[in-house]
Amino acid sequence: MPKLTKTGHNRYLLPRTGAMQVDALLFLNDALRSQLAENSVELQQLCDAAALPGVFGPVVGMPDIHAGFGLPIGGIMATRAHGGVVSAGAVGMDINCGVRLLATKIPADTLDKPTLRALMQAIEERIPAGVGGKSRHHRLCREGLEDVLTHGARGLVSKGYGIRADLDRCEESGCLSGAQTTAVSAKALQRAAQLSTLGGGNHFLELGIVERIEDELAAKTFCLEKGMLTVLIHTGSRGFGHQICTDYTEIMFKAAKNYGIHLPGKGLAACPTDSPEGRNYLAAMACAVNFAFANRQLITFDIREAFQEVLGETDLAVVYDVAHNIAKFEEHFGEKLLVHRKGATRALPPGHGENPVCYVATGHPAIVPGSMNSPSYVLTGTEAAKESFCSVNHGAGRVMSRSAAKKHISREQFMSSVGDVLLNTRNYKQLLDEAPPAYKNINDVVDTLADIGLTKITARLQPLAVIKGQGDD
Repeated sequence: MPKLTKTGHNRYLLPRTGAMQVDALLFLNDALRSQLAENSVELQQLCDAAALPGVFGPVVGMPDIHAGFGLPIGGIMATRAHGGVVSAGAVGMDINCGVRLLATKIPADTLDKPTLRALMQAIEERIPAGVGGKSRHHRLCREGLEDVLTHGARGLVSKGYGIRADLDRCEESGCLSGAQTTAVSAKALQRAAQLSTLGGGNHFLELGIVERIEDELAAKTFCLEKGMLTVLIHTGSRGFGHQICTDYTEIMFKAAKNYGIHLPGKGLAACPTDSPEGRNYLAAMACAVNFAFANRQLITFDIREAFQEVLGETDLAVVYDVAHNIAKFEEHFGEKLLVHRKGATRALPPGHGENPVCYVATGHPAIVPGSMNSPSYVLTGTEAAKESFCSVNHGAGRVMSRSAAKKHISREQFMSSVGDVLLNTRNYKQLLDEAPPAYKNINDVVDTLADIGLTKITARLQPLAVIKGQGDD
């Protein structure tokens, strides 16, 4: 593996060597660089991705980078649309894991803890949290599944589960084209009964406050006002997307040799984009992307119901809904590319033609969630973000594995790290793997890109109450 070399402020390079077709570029500040070992798994995974056929360089590592299955989480890999490959592992298990931010006109300081607790309970009654949670929307899961998989959030809004403005503020307007249910296995379809469920792992619902505004124009455009209550939804395609990734990793791993592709490992199993296996994966992936958009749309509907019950208020506006784990055909550097983002967020600059109409002047929001008592950020991408294929970090990034966090974080450390934030369980052991000390300092992560002008911070949100699903998804 090549030596990680500093090439500028917050920029590091793994220069092309050996089987690598392109360089790997990382964005790290001094604090984050000190946490990254020279021979770490995530660096090797970037080098492995840089060796795949048709990769268009550089492969990019975000400040929140950490080891994953195949491509590291916090990784971006672009491949040529013609002559390149698609890799299920470079998208990830939780296809279209993403975040949706809702803004309200409710001053957060008017809600005491009993009221916040009542809101949490009303939300939990409607939205199951944790591994294996089943939706209360059984009819939609059974009879309307094909419509959900092909039309995503759009199909739900047409049935009354939201309003048109929700779609106007959603990546791909809530529906990725090209979905074909025939590309999805029967086993995956059996796991598609989880609409309006949160899941476990790092997924959560957060009631927060707009603590600070740094870009007044963008904040006003995004309907964010200092002191107002916000709701952050972080979840994805649940077991459905996980099964699709599992299925196609096996398919691609077996088929790769037929195309003369040497794989560095099963996690980066890949096939030509225009092969039957590649086309089928993209069609199945689009189904999972649409399932996740629909999941967050239905959760929004249920949250609005909960707010109506407790506060008599349903005016919760979608700020934006953005995907983290996805592969899409995009134009960059004059080429049509398939951009794999795994634990990374698209952030189009102002004026870009693929921005929602309402956000052309500012660029659309990129939402970076924290962990329980850690702040979350709303950002925008700049012209400089073209260097990273218009991508930014998606969160803080782990510094401690789940098992290590459970082993090494004490009750005292946990309680100190979450402070006064309300949680949906009194059993701290159920949340140790997601405790703030298990993650990098999100301020370092966000500042890394802001300091070099790839992003512009719009607002910082501070959590007041967090609903976590226990168990790993």
